[in-house]
Amino acid sequence: QVQLVESGGGSVQSGGSLRLSCAASRLSNYMGWFRQAPGKEREGVAAIRENGVTNYADSVKGRFTISQDTAEKTLYLQMNSLKPEDTAMYYCAASNRRFNYSFSVPGLGRGDFDYWGQGTQVTVSS
Repeated sequence: QVQLVESGGGSVQSGGSLRLSCAASRLSNYMGWFRQAPGKEREGVAAIRENGVTNYADSVKGRFTISQDTAEKTLYLQMNSLKPEDTAMYYCAASNRRFNYSFSVPGLGRGDFDYWGQGTQVTVSS
């Protein structure tokens, strides 16, 4: 079992930045961030493996950076150049999935993850 607690959400203007944090009872080998806007499906934003391999949704590439501090058991999402369409509840997630190869890219599908946090709200105004 993995407990996840997100923090760092808030309200910013378009072009601003926020850093989300996810305190974990333990970091799994594969962690990710998802978001869900009102009336929309939950979508994968970014994922990271324990060896540092990352994956990003096309909509956030070049603007968001996922990272983790293994000593602090904390996952981060640095969000820059925020846009109104980034407004959503953001969720931290952990997966039990194992990879066969060191270069395998972590997926962004909801079904790949086993544990979820309660979410933190991000609102970007124009």
